[in-house]
Amino acid sequence: MARLKELYKKKIVPQLIERLKYKNIMEVPRIDKIVINTGVSTAKEDIKVLDEAVGELATITGQKPIVTRAKKSISNFKLRQGMPIGCKVTLHGAVMYEFLDRLINVTLPRVRDFRGISRDGFDSQGNYNLGIQEHIIFPEINIDKVGKVKGLNVSIVTTAKNIDEAYELLSLFGMPFRKK
Repeated sequence: MARLKELYKKKIVPQLIERLKYKNIMEVPRIDKIVINTGVSTAKEDIKVLDEAVGELATITGQKPIVTRAKKSISNFKLRQGMPIGCKVTLHGAVMYEFLDRLINVTLPRVRDFRGISRDGFDSQGNYNLGIQEHIIFPEINIDKVGKVKGLNVSIVTTAKNIDEAYELLSLFGMPFRKK
């Protein structure tokens, strides 16, 4: 079993029941999925850049990404409907917990001048969005073979009903939030 999943079942659930006064164990929020997304704006000129992004995202997550395509044509961006513009991966189960564990304990501390992540990334449904400017902070990426540094968006989808529940859940997992 993944280390964070075991931590969730044995320690986090009882703490959340005590702190947030839940009557039933099924009310306790949990992490549903993690979606990692990257946009590749130069893919319309050079498709090899997209192939490189797919390979790097597969290396980071351990799962093959799907290529996302443009939904609408936008003439100002020289974009046609159906053109490949990015890739994304959706993680569930044990792979999700392993990725979250690596993100919290290995990747985020490697960021230069890291003081914690912002608390402003929560939406009203209790999900958290984290923007990563340089994908080379992941230890799986070989910096020598990277053509261009790309940004990533990591969306942590929870079953929490509001921002406070989601914040409690992620802080108990060890997410390094910035102090106020």
